[in-house]
Amino acid sequence: MRVIFGIFPLLFIPVIIYNLMAFGFGAGHDGQTMAQTLASPIWTIPMVAPGSQWQISSGDLLVIVSLGFFFIEILKSTSTGAATIANHGVSMLVFIVALVEFLLLKNFSTSAYFILTMMCLLDVLAGVVVTIISARRDFTVAEGLGGHN
Repeated sequence: MRVIFGIFPLLFIPVIIYNLMAFGFGAGHDGQTMAQTLASPIWTIPMVAPGSQWQISSGDLLVIVSLGFFFIEILKSTSTGAATIANHGVSMLVFIVALVEFLLLKNFSTSAYFILTMMCLLDVLAGVVVTIISARRDFTVAEGLGGHN
């Protein structure tokens, strides 16, 4: 079970949620486009400033949840091992799918999905960079230990 958690990129969850919204639940209801659906407020929170209200839309909520998953993915990328390498490969596939959907499908050309796609890209880049730096550090330490004998 732990290996599956290590391989599974958590940013796949918000991509799936957006796909469900775009293909079934959120798109086209009441004649709205996907961008209008994502921009419609779902909560309004009164603020301290007189007459000020913070409106949270479903697009905002999806980006906030995605940021939480992105943070966990960055933490996961600091570990080493075969599961981490597999995670980078699957993360690359998630990014490619997200990019293709953003470029080619009408309901995916929104700012919220673009931000999610960029998080997927940064997850791939951060994972690869952290792995390379860790491997270089391990190689340097092993080389240094071998040279002192």
